[in-house]
Amino acid sequence: MMRPPASKTARRAIVPFPGGAAIFRRMFARLGCRGRAPHFNVVFYPYASLSHTIRLRGEEADARLSDLMRGAPLEALEAAAAILLAKLYRLRLPAPLGERYRRFADSARIRRRLARARHRRGRRKHTGPLGRAHDLAEIFERMNAEYFSDRLPATDLGWSTDTWKRQLGVFDPGMRHIVINRRLDHRRVPEHVVAYVVYHEMLHLERASPEGFGSAAGLPAGAGDACCLGLHTPEFRRAERRYREFARARSFLLRAGLW
Repeated sequence: MMRPPASKTARRAIVPFPGGAAIFRRMFARLGCRGRAPHFNVVFYPYASLSHTIRLRGEEADARLSDLMRGAPLEALEAAAAILLAKLYRLRLPAPLGERYRRFADSARIRRRLARARHRRGRRKHTGPLGRAHDLAEIFERMNAEYFSDRLPATDLGWSTDTWKRQLGVFDPGMRHIVINRRLDHRRVPEHVVAYVVYHEMLHLERASPEGFGSAAGLPAGAGDACCLGLHTPEFRRAERRYREFARARSFLLRAGLW
């Protein structure tokens, strides 16, 4: 009898990070997070980018750091933990920690490791821009003209093949593609809500483009994923609020339990 093929995730090594719990506890105290610190389970996970996630389940928190951070300096690991905890507990991230992570993510060594990982692990699958209820290509074109003066380059665009539980959209700066959660491709979801999520990812595209300001290299996008490390600066948040339907879109997502 032939052994069934291992799943893609099983073929990739998930490596425990024994010292990770201590780092998270230390940053939990430094940030002044509310309540008692949970028990942290920390692993290095084989993401195709420099993505990190954390999920709180009762008194335990499961944190996954990209395996691209194995061997990273302690200050970079602390910064990644602090960013995740700040998002999870809705706290302001101290600027020095954000800058520390940004320097690490933009380093030449990490850029090379990102390029190799994306080549090995491939791009996120999608079904193309034309959905059952919304056309992402039309939305992208309209938003590009209205908010970016048609400056943004063409990018691979599509609806996710699977329904994601938390993420609403993803921009990968290495693959240059935007993928939107197919959960939003429904006639009950207003187009201005889908356009808001696309606009958010286009802001990341702008920052990863030569004509954009700043650098998004190594910084994953994750609109709506409250547990995904996404370093959104105050400047990014101000740009996000320029979207005319910002308040209405956020309100809809909150009421629908999508935010």
